[in-house]
Amino acid sequence: MALPATPPSPGRLVVFQSRKGKRCAACRRGPLSLLVLEDGAPRCLACADLGHLVFLPRGDTALTRRSREESTLSVVVVRFNRRKSRYERQGVLVEEAALARAEERCLADAEARRRRRARDARRRTAEDERFTAAFAAGILRLFPGCPAERAAAIAAHASVRGSGRVGRSAAGRALSDDAVISAVVAAVRHVDTPYDQLLMAGVPRHEARRRIAPAVRGALRAWREPGEDVG
Repeated sequence: MALPATPPSPGRLVVFQSRKGKRCAACRRGPLSLLVLEDGAPRCLACADLGHLVFLPRGDTALTRRSREESTLSVVVVRFNRRKSRYERQGVLVEEAALARAEERCLADAEARRRRRARDARRRTAEDERFTAAFAAGILRLFPGCPAERAAAIAAHASVRGSGRVGRSAAGRALSDDAVISAVVAAVRHVDTPYDQLLMAGVPRHEARRRIAPAVRGALRAWREPGEDVG
């Protein structure tokens, strides 16, 4: 299929990517990977006074936009898709200095984003530490006999960000008594009873919970009294 004489975007400079191995009608240079159509005849970029531009492939929207902002002259590069019977953008031609300036702007933005991510990470870490401490305090309020280091471990496990555990539920974030108790029960079940071993042995979950329920109740009862230490 021959290239059409009319560019796909009338009134705008357009450069074509060609698979036909055409030669420039003026200087006979070729085969041309990029060409301009003038009166239906192919011209190389040099003969079309576009040889000073550099090609920026599509893909980085911010870099493309900024390169065109920085460049006095910019040209859209298109290629004909035979299967879809339409032209598709492949990138732009811009001034080399403009591309360098655009890259500097994008790098500055990337650095700003990196610093913002670092600040956000520090903020989230501080928030998590405060929340975990508050959750541990909630455990000790309800279970004053629980060792402080055990309360801290339960709180840290229950409140891991993104874990979906009870500490991250709405009730957990509100430090409701039910959420705190649920976290303690889960910790006792997995750490202080043979619950996990029963599951590994093939005991159904509800039956395993029934078997270890007395041990869980005993642990909670002991921890409700100040000065008691379970396990």
